[in-house]
Amino acid sequence: MNKSFSPLKSSDRIQSLDIMRGFVLLGILLMNINGMGLAGAYGDPTVTGGDAGWNLATWITTNLSFEGTMRALFSLLFGVGMFIFMDRLEKKGAGINAANIYFRRLLWLLVFGLIHGYLLLWTGEILYDYALMGFLVFSFRNLAPIKLTFIAVILFSIGTLWSYSDYKKDIKFVEDVALVKTYKSEGKALSKELQEVDMKWEKREYKRSADGIEEYNTNMRKGYLDVVAFLAPENKDSDKDWIYRYDLWDILSMMLLGIALFKWNILSAEKSYKFYSIMAAFGYLIGLSINYFEVHSIMESNFSLLSFSKANITYDLGRVPVAIGHVGAIMLFCKLPILKWLKTSLAAVGKMALTNYVMHSVFAMFIFTGVGFGLFGTFQRYELLYIVFAIWIFQLIASPIWLKYYQYGPLEWIWRNLSYLKRHPFKKER
Repeated sequence: MNKSFSPLKSSDRIQSLDIMRGFVLLGILLMNINGMGLAGAYGDPTVTGGDAGWNLATWITTNLSFEGTMRALFSLLFGVGMFIFMDRLEKKGAGINAANIYFRRLLWLLVFGLIHGYLLLWTGEILYDYALMGFLVFSFRNLAPIKLTFIAVILFSIGTLWSYSDYKKDIKFVEDVALVKTYKSEGKALSKELQEVDMKWEKREYKRSADGIEEYNTNMRKGYLDVVAFLAPENKDSDKDWIYRYDLWDILSMMLLGIALFKWNILSAEKSYKFYSIMAAFGYLIGLSINYFEVHSIMESNFSLLSFSKANITYDLGRVPVAIGHVGAIMLFCKLPILKWLKTSLAAVGKMALTNYVMHSVFAMFIFTGVGFGLFGTFQRYELLYIVFAIWIFQLIASPIWLKYYQYGPLEWIWRNLSYLKRHPFKKER
């Protein structure tokens, strides 16, 4: 292989993308920490973690500003990264080798994702999904921005229609549950269909009950191999079902939109202050309004199953504009001549995004499971923020220090070596 086909040099990186990646990497932990430390608490605060006072305020704040938006931006940046990766190789004349490196890179990311989910015990891991969607990005990367945006809108629309279909099914399910209760109170026999409804409802209620939560907590506090075995079915189900139910409409759509925004020079902080201010203002105005409507409706309905299902219909209408608002705000921050030290730290976190992302799970494994302190299920929702802030501070300090001595983060270095089939320099020359 031609030795000129090598990873991007630090001097060639786009700083705004690294800063944005750092923001998003830290922000996504605000959402993930709920799944890492509490049973069934990621979406519904009434299950565990508390739904009053500071706990409710935490749930409201994160759902207004971060739920879905951090994943959206993470997906957006991944799409941009893969586009830049291929574009650079093609401009260097890599030919078919460019595709070889690209797909090998994704295959190894898929392996990392499986290790991350099954062995590092994070059932909400996203690398596996990104690898699969990255295979599809290859065929769309050279389309014009407007075509990429159009395809993304189509994908969002399909996801919305699917959510509407799920909502109609949930209405029928809730009606059947009520019918089951009536039949039971009257001593009537249940049909096969109603028996299945009853079993599904009982299973849901047990998972949300004190006994169900305690059983889950106990399993998560066991030794390493026990937790691996306990979470394996959950990992298998998500790897199997999420691909066609969510990845195409949730992840691929944002990857394509990200490439479009990059081609329009929006993600390189090249536009005017006015442009990014308007972008942030309109994004937040539309997105936060829709998110507020969803959160208010859920609370008014006392966190019912149907209220969450109904909110899913407008999910993308809220999260995507808020994500666009975040892009505008982050690009403004990149352009403003302020807080240079913070920009440097965030960029370092972004350059080591893979390492820092996996590090979140390693920290969580030792804090929450029986591998370490076994504190799963012991924190309230707002108390988990203390852990988040501590990890933020550590990574903002450690990442620039690491990159002072090394070319890449450790996982980034391994990934590059495997992708290019050659060993790259690790330490910086002093």
